[in-house]
Amino acid sequence: MTKADLIEGLSNKLGMNKGEAEKAVNIMLDDIIGALKQGERVNISGFGTFAVSMREARTGRNPKTGESIEISASRSAKFKPGKQLKDSLNDVGGAGQPSTPPT
Repeated sequence: MTKADLIEGLSNKLGMNKGEAEKAVNIMLDDIIGALKQGERVNISGFGTFAVSMREARTGRNPKTGESIEISASRSAKFKPGKQLKDSLNDVGGAGQPSTPPT
């Protein structure tokens, strides 16, 4: 699923034009990104939690040449799925068996 698919789905389900749906999706994503930039956690109940993770500076190795390189510290977004999302992915009609992904 792409951002365009999300916009089209929102447009169809709420009966709004695609421009309004795109604006709504962009506002939501901008708010999530803004909160993460400020170091805040974003908890979407029933879906999951986004948080910022710090990566320390470290020494790496160029796999092609074997040369040591310095990798600077950075921040990364992490996502932890909520219980409702995990349960919905692992439960097929209440049978308790995980579904198999489509081929």
